[in-house]
Amino acid sequence: MRETTAAGVVLASGAGTRVGAALNKVYLPVAGRRVAAWSLAAFAAVPGIGVLVLVIRPQDRELAEEVLAAHPGRVDIVPGGPARQASELNALRHLAPRIEDGTVDAVLLHDAARPLVTPELIGAVLDRTREHGGAVPGLAADDVVSMAGPDTVGAPLPGAIRVQTPQGFRARPLLAAYEQAEAEAFLGTDTASCMERFSALPVQWVPGSAENLKITYPYDLAVAERLLRR
Repeated sequence: MRETTAAGVVLASGAGTRVGAALNKVYLPVAGRRVAAWSLAAFAAVPGIGVLVLVIRPQDRELAEEVLAAHPGRVDIVPGGPARQASELNALRHLAPRIEDGTVDAVLLHDAARPLVTPELIGAVLDRTREHGGAVPGLAADDVVSMAGPDTVGAPLPGAIRVQTPQGFRARPLLAAYEQAEAEAFLGTDTASCMERFSALPVQWVPGSAENLKITYPYDLAVAERLLRR
């Protein structure tokens, strides 16, 4: 009997220029490891994740292989595309044979620039994905308001959340939605927005973590260093 598992896709194919480093920010050192290594280690520690994929820029291949030395034979390397959605589609097409034969039933996509993701959060997203079809972690955004006009602040937006990654979805509908988005030249803001456009799957949310920050600026690296060493 074929064993069913989930795939964790770590996206490391951006440039990350705002961090101000010559090196792709996901390979910068933080707390004794490169940034991307922390996310991969968290996914590798989740029992329900049996397949790991790292999406990279071709010029980062040597750095990626250094990171993967801690996970010999377990992580597939996939080249990224010109934009995030294209990179995600490349990963899904790489997984397509295992999605189509039922080996991979769910896919979680995660920004490598979020090194503080925990196995517990990944597991929570995976459980909710399998139960409902799609799940994202988020934090209540009590400080978000609408715009009443070009220069006028409006009322608070009730129920707004700040969405994080990993974002998880049942594998077959996810692949189908991304192929349809590619055919229609639709470019979404994130995985969930693409699914909302091309899939009827409900997208649930689970409580995220304030520490699941995304490294964008040099300050974020300093914060991540302190939190990871703690």
